[in-house]
Amino acid sequence: MDEAALIRAAQAGDQDAFEHLVRNYDQNVLRLAMNLLRSPEDAYDVYQEAFLRVYRNLQSFRFDCSFHTWLYRIVTNLCLDHLRKKKVRKTESTIMETEDGPLDRLDSLPEQRAHGDPQRSLLSRELRGKIEEALTGMTARERMVFEMRHYQGMRLRAIGEALGTTEEAAKNCLFRATQKMRSALGEFV
Repeated sequence: MDEAALIRAAQAGDQDAFEHLVRNYDQNVLRLAMNLLRSPEDAYDVYQEAFLRVYRNLQSFRFDCSFHTWLYRIVTNLCLDHLRKKKVRKTESTIMETEDGPLDRLDSLPEQRAHGDPQRSLLSRELRGKIEEALTGMTARERMVFEMRHYQGMRLRAIGEALGTTEEAAKNCLFRATQKMRSALGEFV
């Protein structure tokens, strides 16, 4: 079944069709929420709430936009609401406690290209830190637009639709986010 047929079947009450839609988008929704909120617990909460809202409101989906855009709008709105409620732009530390003491999660990720080159490995860690710092310095909307464009591969028009704004506004927001990223990266660019 194509996506439109799945949506119509789910609107008619077909649970298997709805489950298929969820499976098609669940990883992307979770990834987007995780990238925007920087907290696994918060991302899972938004993930669950997003699909609950889709289930409750699927009858109102009228094919005016793509299902993908409609779903991403729900996720981004939930993320923005969540960030507003927290009233702080705090990210989860990459440092976690283990039996052997503190461990930086970024250091535990395998990096084959820099594996045999300690200098390259050090530069890679520094770059990751600068990117995290730049993302933290962005507004929630800038970070969302940046993440949707560069990590999700979405086009500006789709980002604008997902955020309930124009393509031009999304483009301007991306420009500001990119400028902040370039400024934070300094010598790396």
